[in-house]
Amino acid sequence: MPTINELATQAKEAADRLGIYKFDIYGSTVDESSAKVDQGKPDQVKASNRSSVTVRVWNDDQTMGITSTTDVDPVGLALALKTAYEASFFGVKENVPDFSPAATAPLAREFAEKAPQAPISDLLEKLITAEKALTEAHPAIASVPYNGLAQRDIDHFYLNSDGALRTEAYSTTSLYLYTKTEADGKKPRSAGAFRISRGLDTLDVDGCLKETVEKTISHLDYQKIPTGKYRVVFSPEAFLSLLGAFSNLFNAQSILDNQSLSKPESLGTQIASPLLSVADDALHPDNVAIATFDGEGTPTQRIPLISDGILVNFLHSAGTAKRFNTDPTGHANMGAKVTVSPHFYHVFTSKQTEQAYSLDTAENVVLIDDLHALHAGVKALQGSFSLPFDGWLVNQGERTSIESATVAGDFLELLNAIVYVEPEPHLTPGGVCPYVWVGELSITGE
Repeated sequence: MPTINELATQAKEAADRLGIYKFDIYGSTVDESSAKVDQGKPDQVKASNRSSVTVRVWNDDQTMGITSTTDVDPVGLALALKTAYEASFFGVKENVPDFSPAATAPLAREFAEKAPQAPISDLLEKLITAEKALTEAHPAIASVPYNGLAQRDIDHFYLNSDGALRTEAYSTTSLYLYTKTEADGKKPRSAGAFRISRGLDTLDVDGCLKETVEKTISHLDYQKIPTGKYRVVFSPEAFLSLLGAFSNLFNAQSILDNQSLSKPESLGTQIASPLLSVADDALHPDNVAIATFDGEGTPTQRIPLISDGILVNFLHSAGTAKRFNTDPTGHANMGAKVTVSPHFYHVFTSKQTEQAYSLDTAENVVLIDDLHALHAGVKALQGSFSLPFDGWLVNQGERTSIESATVAGDFLELLNAIVYVEPEPHLTPGGVCPYVWVGELSITGE
């Protein structure tokens, strides 16, 4: 792969030859290796190196064409520019995407932090040891059917014909372990945990093991739960997965497409309990998969979305920002249609609550650890959800696993029914979030 400066020079030369004056390119390379084990033996070992670039070209009529390629040598680049130029004559005539006005603005921070990749044999050894420790932790743990250890080196770059030139690079190493139990007269139960860090040497393997074992064992003695209304506590993962399922709330593109629970005039209105604040923060110090700029070259920044229950911002690309008469926020994904998506949520509270709640003293509270079937059980445009979950009925610190149940409700009503946001943040793959307490939700048991 040529360096970003070589690529910029090659692109400029090819564009000049083709008589193209306005273009931009967003690209990435991912160097990845991963391992999976089964019953103490290597099950899958993979290594891959993927490059892709997306090229946009504008013609003299200011319509745009786009193409993508995995071929980043001078010949491939010239062909991509030519193809995008030819496609530009069939481009849309209204709301034509344009360069981000912030594509040449300084980044909030430069980032190039890679960790050396460990040999595959080290990954396998760690996984085999972890699998053995799990199956030996309790007689009922029969297997660890889902497990994986992956390391990635990721480079992103953006350049355009106005002189924008950006690059970032980072490494991630991630581990997941997911068990399955077998015990006489009992249904199989499962539980898992996930950890991510910059490199293998800093990965919390022991923490992942411990969490998987504790959760698995706690699900062995399960009970049916009577259908009814319960006070519900969402784990950080569960709350963020629900927030993600309804992210159209903040998404300016969804709002313009009438595919959102918000309208342009929703800004400044109270949509949640004053206890809830949410920001999207790609540069959060705990975010391993950091992003310093988006697909259009706009620098990322911390964007408050909900402040003390009030909807304060939407997430924008350059195109949506122009139509809302505001600034792009650094959330664009380059594609045939530019889409908008969040980076890394930060959920917190800035309010002192009169009453603090604790799972050690609460009675008859449902603790939801993991939500399932989000693709099927969420009606993102109606705001409603009905989702199976893994969790416990908690009585003064005593946890009883719930055999099988679904939680249902309306997302905006849920946001307004939040009674407590715990002070302690927890890191998850999707962001940083504490446990969130909701006054009452419908739980359907057997």
